[in-house]
Amino acid sequence: MSAPSTSRIVVGVDGSGQSVEALLYARKLAPVFDATILAVAAWDYPADYPDYVPLGTSEFADAARIHLDKALAAAYGDDTPAALESTVVFAHPAKALVKASQDSVLLIVGRRGHGTFRGLLLGSVSAGCVAHAHCPVLVVPQAAEDTGD
Repeated sequence: MSAPSTSRIVVGVDGSGQSVEALLYARKLAPVFDATILAVAAWDYPADYPDYVPLGTSEFADAARIHLDKALAAAYGDDTPAALESTVVFAHPAKALVKASQDSVLLIVGRRGHGTFRGLLLGSVSAGCVAHAHCPVLVVPQAAEDTGD
């Protein structure tokens, strides 16, 4: 009997096609690293969210969980990897993923998620992860049919 895996691959999930692709890459690479997969969906208040509106945090957390669950279903269907964990975190996505990258062998993110600046080489989250992660980062490129070119 082999010892349980202590390696971990972290995947940033925002519900975009690139985050589904990132989950697929994680499944392929997990056996190479003898690693578990941790899918992380992070949420933060929108920049234009007024501080005085008494809206609870559960609506944002629930929306993040829905995006995460849909991405997991799209990537894995009924064939979910046995060593998969998922979590929803209240934090800026780049900060949450950088923190999760501690003690991890790999962080996988999409090149562009649900950001608004079309045409950037890297989105702000992926760029932040590349610059500050505690492990190597794999940035999944946008599929050719998704580029609009």
